[in-house]
This record gives sequence, structure tokens and C-alpha cells, in this order.
Amino acid sequence: MKLDKKRYKVYSWKNFMVLHWMINPALVINELFFGQRVPKISLEDKTIDKPRIERSYIPCPHCETLHDGRTWSTQNGTAFKNWFGLYCPNCKEIIPCVMNIFTFLALMITFPFWGWFRKNLKENWLAKQPARYQNINTEDTPNYFDENSWFYTGLSWGVVMFLLMSIIYPLITKEPITTRSVIVGFIVWAIAGIVYGYAMKLFSSKKGSKSTL
Repeated sequence: MKLDKKRYKVYSWKNFMVLHWMINPALVINELFFGQRVPKISLEDKTIDKPRIERSYIPCPHCETLHDGRTWSTQNGTAFKNWFGLYCPNCKEIIPCVMNIFTFLALMITFPFWGWFRKNLKENWLAKQPARYQNINTEDTPNYFDENSWFYTGLSWGVVMFLLMSIIYPLITKEPITTRSVIVGFIVWAIAGIVYGYAMKLFSSKKGSKSTL
């Protein structure tokens, strides 16, 4: 697919945010449990002055449709459950996504347990996708990192990560859970969540420079 690099900024694995997604071990939770995925290629229109979230697009390499990035959003119910990639509602194919290296290692190690069922799992997942995209709204989708909502969104993410990493993970690995580990874990993930929320606010709200090509 030929991309107009004069008009669009191209995000790939070479971009620091995409690379961060690929190497951060904490994001294994997002991929494996929540099915949150990042496309291999995404675009940002450099010719309009709207916030970044309103000028972000994800191209489908199969039908070459430029999808509004908000097609996959919490409000539309499509931000998660994308375990096999991002479903293209236009051509019904799967838009390829990057994979966290720790997700890859976890899947490789556990392959003997789930590999036999991969084909059926993918077929069942694909069969459910058309219904998820019947009422997609990209015009009125809010920016969850705008104004003061970034704080609560980031803090919510931090709390979820605290429960998973400081409570559930130690239970699975049979590591001791102490009062100190709980307090430290809560503080660390709360701060991490707030930092994450603010960073995403800056990223998604940044406006472009309106220009003509």
C-alpha cells in the first residue's frame, strides 16, 4: 500500500511509542488478557489542526481503506478483544499488529496447551467481529485523555495493573504477598498510571499545523 508521506506521519515499530509497546513487560496484560493491540502501521494527518486523536488513521493493507483511528475505541466497544489483530469492517480481513516480545514468549511457552485450538479460536473470533462493528461512531467519540479525565483514566489503568501485578500475579506464582509489597505496589502503579494518563493527554490532544499540499 502506497502512503502519502507528505501528508501523513507514519508510525511503525521505529516510533518510540510503538517500540515501548513492544518491549514493556507490563503490557503483556493488555495484549493477552484484554486483547488490546497496536497496528503495525498507523498514520497522522499533518495537514489539519485538529487534536491528534481526530486526525489519526489506520490503513488496511488488504483493501487500502484508511480507517479513522477511533474505529477501535472504548465507546464503540472495540478497543479490546482484538487478540488476533484489528478487524477491518470494510473487507473483513485482519489488520496486522505488532506484538509485545513478552507476549510472544508467553505464547511460545504455552503453545502446547493452546496451539491445537488456535484455528478454531480464530474462526470463532472472526465470526463475532461483524456484529461488533455495526454501529461504529467516530464523530462523537470522546477523548478519554482530555481535560481532567486523563487523571481518572490513568489512575484506573494504574489500579488495574496494581491488582494484576501485585495481587493476582503473586497468587499465581505463589509468591508471598506482604503489607509492604501491597503498599509499595499501590504507590508505584498509582504514580505510573497518572504519568501514563498525562503522557497520553499530551499525545492525543496535540494539534497539527493546518497546511495545504
